Amino acid sequence: MTAQAKNIVIVGGGSAGWITAGLIAARTRASAARPVNVTVIEAPDIPIIGVGEGTWPSMRMTLRTMGINEQDFIAACHASFKQGSKFRQWRKNTPEDFYYHPFDLPEGFEDGDIAAYWLKAGTQSFSRTVCPQEHLCERHFAPKSLTSPGYAGFTNYGYHLDAGTFSVFLRSHATSQLGVTHIADKVLGVVAAENGDIAAVETEASGRIDGDLFIDCTGSRSLLLGGHYGIGLTPKSDILFADTALAVQVPYGEADPVQSTTVATAQPAGWVWDVSLSSRRGVGHVYSSNHMDEEAATECLRGYLGLDDAQFGALSVRKLAIGSGYRQAFWHHNCVAIGLSAGFLEPLEASALMLIETSANMVADALVAESGDLATSRDAFNRDLHQIWDDIIHFLKLHYCLSERTEAFWQDNRQPDSMPASLVADMEAWRQPHQGQAPRYGGGTVFPPASYLYVLYGMGFRPDGTAGTLTPDAQSFGKKCADKVERTVAQLQALLPQNRALLDTLNGAMGTGQGG
Repeated sequence: MTAQAKNIVIVGGGSAGWITAGLIAARTRASAARPVNVTVIEAPDIPIIGVGEGTWPSMRMTLRTMGINEQDFIAACHASFKQGSKFRQWRKNTPEDFYYHPFDLPEGFEDGDIAAYWLKAGTQSFSRTVCPQEHLCERHFAPKSLTSPGYAGFTNYGYHLDAGTFSVFLRSHATSQLGVTHIADKVLGVVAAENGDIAAVETEASGRIDGDLFIDCTGSRSLLLGGHYGIGLTPKSDILFADTALAVQVPYGEADPVQSTTVATAQPAGWVWDVSLSSRRGVGHVYSSNHMDEEAATECLRGYLGLDDAQFGALSVRKLAIGSGYRQAFWHHNCVAIGLSAGFLEPLEASALMLIETSANMVADALVAESGDLATSRDAFNRDLHQIWDDIIHFLKLHYCLSERTEAFWQDNRQPDSMPASLVADMEAWRQPHQGQAPRYGGGTVFPPASYLYVLYGMGFRPDGTAGTLTPDAQSFGKKCADKVERTVAQLQALLPQNRALLDTLNGAMGTGQGG
């Protein structure tokens, strides 16, 4: 492997290629000691999967790092604001069953055990008691006002965006503002160096493109890491059963709100995502083909949308394979896989774009490091990324294994042999009575402990020994936090606009404010 990389060649565009290009170009430009050239080779005839996608709040820092104006991004990518996820009918198949995983931490989370107060004295849902965002999302409030600076809000937020327009927007910005070279061409093959590295790729019209570091963003085809090097996938379908999705773009009705949260509604053999963009909805049924056939899955999607056969027939439904798994290595020789070429997990907690951001930043860290020696970064990259993928799988499975639904899909998800061993051990530890210091929740690399509490308590989980009374100090602390949440809700409700109203205003005044 080349010790120091000056020429970075990214094969493949889409969200993975252009986020990676933008972050590497922006961060290495800021490091005078480690300037690099970034080239993206993008086949012009490969379509982008333009479903509605959710992001984490980390996307705000990604866009800001690239120097992108938030309002321009919102308008160009049909983006809307996301304050978390709402899970409907995951615990029980009843209309009133739902819970939230909001982006804000619980009030007072760093100072005491607010969960202990809720377990003994709570009269509302956990997320509603400890965080304003459930109330705001139920009433479709935005996380910020028109006068809020770019990338700043009164609550924590990410985005819903159109993946297709997002890629085009990032390409334009990266090439015009960050000096990234764009080659629209088809890669025909790989030129190997004597030491096993990739020396160059051969393209159809542009000939040989040399590089020091090659980043595989070719999607599930994985032309470089999977195809050239033969690095296989580690399947995780024994843990995450959903392997297929039916996706559709749905126009808004006149009275439809723009949801300020991703809505995930459980189905007999999976779940339906519902992502509100500013211009339309992106909806998809994620299901296990071992528990439901395509005809029944299509009928579930139609039923969710509430459309008759003629209305549903007018929509274009795409079938997507989403089998869960990841590469046995993500960085081999001088080739790094990012995006779908590295692997895929069902989009339950919108981890796909976050994994791209994380991987791209880790590569950028290696490029701007004082030593500049990429060989020393490879092992750490592989170790850390494997831990991140495993932690995500651990957290996603948690959403399933506490369900009380009776369909075969849900019963199978409750079987201990379908759960990671780490989750089985954690569940046992979480059930034990604890006083004062709360137990460890999660691996700490991806999802914070609060995320585990939102899902655990939303799904009806209770540790043993929750009966009895709180100490006066715990009672006082918990009530103080809960009262502050109520005051914050009242203040924000009077201050914040509806999601649709803010988006309409921003999109009507593009470029006049909300800068980055």
